[in-house]
Amino acid sequence: MARLKDFYKNEVAPALMKKFEYKSVMQIPKIDKIVVNVGAGDAKENTKVIDSIIEDLSIITAQHAVPTYAKKSVANFKLREGMKIGAKVTLRGERMYEFIDRLFNIALPRVRDFKGINPNAFDGRGNYSLGLKEQLIFPEIEYEKVDKIRGMDIAFVTTANTDEEAKELLTLMGAPFAK
Repeated sequence: MARLKDFYKNEVAPALMKKFEYKSVMQIPKIDKIVVNVGAGDAKENTKVIDSIIEDLSIITAQHAVPTYAKKSVANFKLREGMKIGAKVTLRGERMYEFIDRLFNIALPRVRDFKGINPNAFDGRGNYSLGLKEQLIFPEIEYEKVDKIRGMDIAFVTTANTDEEAKELLTLMGAPFAK
């Protein structure tokens, strides 16, 4: 899937350079990494839940997921510090570009009544976050093997300085923003 990386170099970067009138090619924003995170509140009763989440994330992202741990104890949630409460994957390089391609062109169009992703989910520093309600939109996941439908958070970390630059970058990369 090197074609998206080549597409960035040949199409996206020159378009951004022209639109925002950068003086140096080093000013052109790019996607630094993508973090895919799944939280599981029911993992405190059943530790096997984390294993199935890690397996699903590994299949979706083609990279091994690592468990996340609770930083603090919260009595109301029956949560102890150090308990496994989710899993995450950080994607960079070729795997990141492949994941972007599959997310924008295969997975998101499979969402029922899909009208586009929220164009207002930027954080003010050029990073974008996207929440999915189910992992079944990825064709790699087999419906019969899923124990429970879980959502996930996907964070696009960019080198852009403003939300406008980041939105233009993601739009040129193929992000289907809602009108």
